[in-house]
Amino acid sequence: VQLVESGGGLVQAGGSVRLSCAASGFKFDDHAIAWFRQAPGKEREFVAAISRSGAFKRYRDSMKGRFTISRDNAKNTLYLQMNSVKPEDTAVYYCAADYRPDGTVGGSQANEYDYWGQGTQVTVYS
Repeated sequence: VQLVESGGGLVQAGGSVRLSCAASGFKFDDHAIAWFRQAPGKEREFVAAISRSGAFKRYRDSMKGRFTISRDNAKNTLYLQMNSVKPEDTAVYYCAADYRPDGTVGGSQANEYDYWGQGTQVTVYS
């Protein structure tokens, strides 16, 4: 099982960045997928989640309207479009998968998720 994040880097405040998470080794479209992030000295926090079909999404309140989660099951890939980024968005971003063949969206607790990527760093400068 592998989840490999990419797309992070340096981005100016107010700008945009798109993260990707490529999955392999498991049946991607039987899993709800989520993004979490962890800033230095802080606990890992939930960002957004999406159901197996993409029909249902959930966001952390502070990300609503700025971040968009999506997935392409044909490519086994998850995305996070981040717009109007702020310095407080600086963190390592992780994707995680939770087996949910019933089509429900995953929760906001990290311990619900079975598989994790290694993370990609996003640094927002002003």
